[in-house]
Amino acid sequence: MMKYILALILGGGFLNQVAAQSDGVEPLRTNPELTRAIPIPMKAGASFDSTFIWSTDTLEVSLTKSFLDEFTLNHFQDYTPDFGGINTTFDKKYKLLNKTTNAPLANTVKYSNTPTVLKKVNVALGTVINSPLPADTIKVGDFSSYPPVYSTTIVYPAYNIIDTVDFANAYDTLFITDPFFVQDSATQFFGQVSDQNAYWLDKNAYHNYRFAEKPWTLGVVTFDGLDENGYPYQLGSSAVGLADVLHSKPINMSSVSAANEVYFSFLYQTGGFGDEPEAQDSLVLQFYAPDINQWFSVWSAIGAPVSDFKKVHLKVQDAKYFQTAFQFRFMNYGGLSGSLDHFHIDYVHLRANSGAQDTLFKDFAFVYPLGSFLKDYTSVPWDHYKNNPSGKMNDSTQIYLRNGSNITENSQSGMAWVNYNNVQEGTFILTDFELTNQDPATNYAPVSFFESFHDFSTGYRFDENKIGDEQTFDLFATASVPFSQLTINDSTNGQQVFSNYYAYDDGSAEQAYGTTGAQSMVAYQFTPYESDSLIGVNMSFVPTVTDVSNKLFILTVWNDNNGKPGAKIYEDDFFFPRQPKYELNRNVFTNYYLRDTMKLAITGTFYVGWRQLDPERLGIGFDRNTINNDKIFYSVNNGSTWENTTYEGSLLMRPIFSTALDATLGIKETTKEASLFEVYPNPAENVLNFNVSPLTYQGARLFDMQGKLLLEISEKEVQMNISDIRPGMYLVKENASGITRKIIKK
Repeated sequence: MMKYILALILGGGFLNQVAAQSDGVEPLRTNPELTRAIPIPMKAGASFDSTFIWSTDTLEVSLTKSFLDEFTLNHFQDYTPDFGGINTTFDKKYKLLNKTTNAPLANTVKYSNTPTVLKKVNVALGTVINSPLPADTIKVGDFSSYPPVYSTTIVYPAYNIIDTVDFANAYDTLFITDPFFVQDSATQFFGQVSDQNAYWLDKNAYHNYRFAEKPWTLGVVTFDGLDENGYPYQLGSSAVGLADVLHSKPINMSSVSAANEVYFSFLYQTGGFGDEPEAQDSLVLQFYAPDINQWFSVWSAIGAPVSDFKKVHLKVQDAKYFQTAFQFRFMNYGGLSGSLDHFHIDYVHLRANSGAQDTLFKDFAFVYPLGSFLKDYTSVPWDHYKNNPSGKMNDSTQIYLRNGSNITENSQSGMAWVNYNNVQEGTFILTDFELTNQDPATNYAPVSFFESFHDFSTGYRFDENKIGDEQTFDLFATASVPFSQLTINDSTNGQQVFSNYYAYDDGSAEQAYGTTGAQSMVAYQFTPYESDSLIGVNMSFVPTVTDVSNKLFILTVWNDNNGKPGAKIYEDDFFFPRQPKYELNRNVFTNYYLRDTMKLAITGTFYVGWRQLDPERLGIGFDRNTINNDKIFYSVNNGSTWENTTYEGSLLMRPIFSTALDATLGIKETTKEASLFEVYPNPAENVLNFNVSPLTYQGARLFDMQGKLLLEISEKEVQMNISDIRPGMYLVKENASGITRKIIKK
């Protein structure tokens, strides 16, 4: 457990604060951007049935053609199974074969793995004589891998026979209900991929735009302890070992040789906005020699504190690599229990006609997606914006650029613009002064990262007259310098989404935030554009090194008290607490609606958050790329005092307001008649009584805290017998309204 505990303490930088009540951040146990369903599920029993084995095309490296991926775009091979495709072949294997001919046995055959008998019973004499039934020998296949391995096996009839000798022809055949050997088949499919725009064979390492700190281009590939589907390699363990592996496609290097000055270059960073790898962690590069079918380690780096990206420049000179099926691969060694021990790579380049002096990172690039064009928020309800559009455009939109050149380069102007349904609506000029953020304007310093702020508050605003409940605008920016080698990096983009919530975050969690201590509180400040009704909070909890999805919290809303949380204006019923929910797929948010689907009137600044019932940190998603920690407050003394967090970032927490989308969400105006569903006594021992609205009541159901249905009664019953239920905490839900009450069984 030592590795596991170290990741918890060091990953968020809060050493010596773990035991005391405080706030803090932690590394993620899963990567929300990658958590998704496995595309081809394995058959029960780990059979290869209906799985694919793929063959791939080959890339070329020559005197005039290089391998280059700076990860601005996704160049990972996509594998889409087409079971009936013209390029798909298959091989069907049978589990039970004839031992001599290897022919499949009939589909109806069944065998026992233990001897069966003919039992002769003489009732008159009171004797029983058992004689073994004749055995057979067959071949049995192991479907756990392809091709299956067959073993010669002795089997027995899948029945016993009872012969009562006192009676003529009195035979009883007793078939075994679950015979051990039955005929089965498994089909292995074979597919061909051919995409010269796809450079990588696997996706265990993940392509992203947010985890690296001050990268050189848009997009990096990150290595950690999660597999292709965003799950830990060894969940809940302290294991350390080989984690992600990223293979290139085969590369034809036969047209070049060491005499052509072939070099392999890339950039790498430790930690970034993720978890800092320790010294025992490492990133390794290997080359493949196809003629001898062997991988060779050619470079490695150990874990270290976060720093700027470092350059690696290796000469390829061994003849065994200049073959038709050369490959290279990156792999990391680190914690296998989650999104830990991060390494990031960028700008992978294999080419001829290079040299020791030529690092070939001379590129001018945007390095992050474009930020919000709205002032203060990344998203607001469309209803609120269209009623109050004046003064809402951002006067300090952030843009990040990197001059990858080794010399000072000329500063030039750029442009930003807005598209709606692929039609350009508004533009902004980015002067060279703004791009370098210096006055007077200066050129780009060598190998430097530039952060600038741009005033988009005049000249254009999002058209409030557009019809609809939600709106999405596409954002673009471009800038250039004369030397730029990859024009794709001279531009960036983003989206401005208007829905039914307010947001400060960019939708991506790099860490998890929370407080420690029972009854501690987290509150997030918002000032809406107009008075309206709050209906819930949209939150993205992310698994950290400790699974807290069974812990409880009370959803809470506060008014404002001179810039800090004041009096509570809403709090969940103590008998109806919430739990963090870990959703699947990328950065998915969970809607936590106010109790009884009520609507809470909000005027001016308010705060949303929780009071937790358990001491463990709940771990809400923490966006390290947008800085709004001045809006994040926490209390460890039941709200007597509030402190601003010192961790820079934004919470993935978004208050939801009543809009035209309420019907889609199932939110209705709550009336006394519609919401009448009271349960008593509570706690209860044998019987629950319900006080309901006769015109709307449609029965109720009892669930345990894991959501399993235990009891159900009809609309004709207003009493539930719980005498056979174990003592504990349960949920009772009224079928028509969905109103849920928490009860305690004594």
